Amino acid sequence: MSDASGPDERHLDGFDPYDALDAEASGLEAWLDGLADDDPVWDQPSRCEGWTVRDVLAHLLAVEDYHHACLDGRVQQYIETGMAAGHTSLDEFNQAGVDAHAGTPPHELAAAWAAADAETRGGFRERDGGEIDSSVGPYPARWQAFHVATELATHADDMGRPVGPEEAADRLAWRAAFSRFALSEKDGDATVEVAAGGTHVVTGGTDVIVDDATLVEGLVGRLPDDADPTVRSALSAH
Repeated sequence: MSDASGPDERHLDGFDPYDALDAEASGLEAWLDGLADDDPVWDQPSRCEGWTVRDVLAHLLAVEDYHHACLDGRVQQYIETGMAAGHTSLDEFNQAGVDAHAGTPPHELAAAWAAADAETRGGFRERDGGEIDSSVGPYPARWQAFHVATELATHADDMGRPVGPEEAADRLAWRAAFSRFALSEKDGDATVEVAAGGTHVVTGGTDVIVDDATLVEGLVGRLPDDADPTVRSALSAH
C-alpha cells in the first residue's frame, strides 16, 4: 500500500527505465525498418480505435514534442499552444498530432520518430535522480521514463510489433512491476502486492489476484471486452 507521501516505489526495485526505453525503441525501430511504404500493414486497424498502424506511428512522432517539452521545462507553453489551436481534450491533442503528419510516407515518419525518440531517451538518462517538467508539474525523471517506456511498449503492441520469446519474459517483468507502481500512484488507498499467481489488488471494495499480463493490459486500458468485470473495476476505475 502506498501512503500520503506518494506511490510505492518498492515495486520498481531492480528495474532500469532507461534500459527498458532503449529495448522498446530498438525493437520497434528494427520492425519498422523492415516495412516498405507499400506494405499493407500500414493501413491495418490498430488496437487504438479509429487509428491505423500508420496513425499510431504518427502519434508516436507527435508525442515526442511533449516529451521534449518535459525535458526543456516548457510543458505549460506546449499546452497553451495546443489550446490556442482549439484542442481542449487529450483526444483532440492526440488526433491533431496524427493529422499533422497526414500524407507523410511511413519511412519518413519512422526515421523522424527514431531521431526524436533517441533525443528523448538521452535526455531522460541525463536527468536521472532529478525532476523534469510535466503536465502535473515537477515529476521525477526516473518515474516519467517508466511512463514513456510503458507508452512505447503499449503502442508497439497496438501496432502489432512481434515480440520474440527471447525478450518476452523480461519485457513482461518490468511492465508488470511498473503497473504495480502505477496502480499505487493512481490510488493511494489501494493495496498492491506481489502474490502467488500475480498481483494482489485490494481497492474500492474489490479484492482480486491478477496475473501479470492482465495487470499490464488493464493499467493501459487494453482489456478485452469479455474481461472479468471485477478485474476491470480493480484496474480501471480510479
